[in-house]
Amino acid sequence: MKWEFAFLYLLQDMHSPVLDSIMLFFTKMGNIGMPWLGLAVVFLCFKKTRKWGIAILGSLLLKEIVGNLVLKNLIARSRPCWIDTTVPLLVSSPSSYSFPSGHTFDAIAASVSIFLYNKKAGIAAIIVGAIIAFSRMYLFVHFPTDVLASVVLGIVVAVFVHKIVESCSTDNIYKIKRTI
Repeated sequence: MKWEFAFLYLLQDMHSPVLDSIMLFFTKMGNIGMPWLGLAVVFLCFKKTRKWGIAILGSLLLKEIVGNLVLKNLIARSRPCWIDTTVPLLVSSPSSYSFPSGHTFDAIAASVSIFLYNKKAGIAAIIVGAIIAFSRMYLFVHFPTDVLASVVLGIVVAVFVHKIVESCSTDNIYKIKRTI
């Protein structure tokens, strides 16, 4: 944990009004997965992107179960801002545990879901997700390992849900009907 605090303190030295505004914008954008839920709803409206929307929603739902209901309470890791209260926060101190980072988990699960269907759109989404993830450390509310683990979990969840969505696609259903 010593190296994690050293890294977080290094980020505190980077603060500037412009960077603070950018990080606050991205972290607020990531609150309760709002951009990802919005994209999922838009994607559901069009046949061409409907699977994208289903994959995003499935990933966000699985993240909520695995991340917020199970891991946060099972691991019960304190946040850096709870341990060192001398660092001034630009956001309210979160009341939930630190591991995993919900913002990061949401952002990576959703952006990788998009990437698995469309590389160009997915790369743009992953960049947004990476900034959201970075903002959580910059704002001193998550440890680097919270964020790194959430990236891995987000990728795993997105790939898992993608496989389920693809296995349930209408093409596969029609193939099953033809063989019966």
